[in-house]
Amino acid sequence: MNSISVKAYAPIAPRKVAFLGLGVMGYPMAGHLAHAGHEVTVYNRTASKSIAWCAQFTCANGSKHAQTPRLAAQQADIVFCCVGNDDDLRSVTLGEEGAFAGMKPGAVLVDHTTASATVARELYAVAKASGLQFIDAPVSGGQAGAQNGLLTVMCGGDPAAIDAVQPVAMAYAKAFTRLGESGAGQLAKMVNQICIAGLVQGLAEAIAFGQQAGLDMNQVLEVIGKGAAQSWQLDNRGKTMVADQFDFGFAVDWMRKDLGLVLSEAKRNGARLPVTALVDQFYADVQHMGGQRWDTSSLIKRLR
Repeated sequence: MNSISVKAYAPIAPRKVAFLGLGVMGYPMAGHLAHAGHEVTVYNRTASKSIAWCAQFTCANGSKHAQTPRLAAQQADIVFCCVGNDDDLRSVTLGEEGAFAGMKPGAVLVDHTTASATVARELYAVAKASGLQFIDAPVSGGQAGAQNGLLTVMCGGDPAAIDAVQPVAMAYAKAFTRLGESGAGQLAKMVNQICIAGLVQGLAEAIAFGQQAGLDMNQVLEVIGKGAAQSWQLDNRGKTMVADQFDFGFAVDWMRKDLGLVLSEAKRNGARLPVTALVDQFYADVQHMGGQRWDTSSLIKRLR
């Protein structure tokens, strides 16, 4: 069962919302919406997870689960979504049982899936043609950020729609920022993943070098973490990398999916990403080592 750390929620009028996808991110995000006082209807492809969520968040005002995305979206002011990839996203939004078919005129679908900018623009156009709103809003902060309600949300879409959603989304976010037109949120998330890929590889090489040199790397990390080498990765993953612990966090499989989106977009727009392409292949090595579900910091396993 996923736990959440209940935060101080800003007082706003309760809204009727839906949440599609109760994975490691969506489950606690929907929980924060319920704890903030919103009436939440959830949908998950595996219905048992929706039932478990409702059992856990019995404190919510009228929270319930639905059998299809369409039924979940009916009467909702805002439909939130967090699924696996482009195809999963299309499956819960389009078609007779998709969310768009059930949403009332003017309602907003906020997609937190890390997906392509192409599918974001595609669904934005479909929503517009149906009298709906669509925001691409991938998140950064990982499972811990979702559980603590401290995610950073990168948004693409119409300003009015984003302004309308922002007070509600702050139940699980520390920042909810518009970065441009449809697709801009997904592109910003790609920038985020490019940064992380390079940082983790650099940290892996540094720790492996220090251990080979006979240094006390926990002590070294404590010292350099007070200087220019400081980063979130060093602070949160350095000691676990030293200890060879990787059974938590953001899985290598997910990172490879994200870097695949990055490299496809770079091929389209002409950006040169030599380091990112190399680190993507290093993650493929980790997969071949059996580390599909290890945390992304497991890059260091290649160097030992």
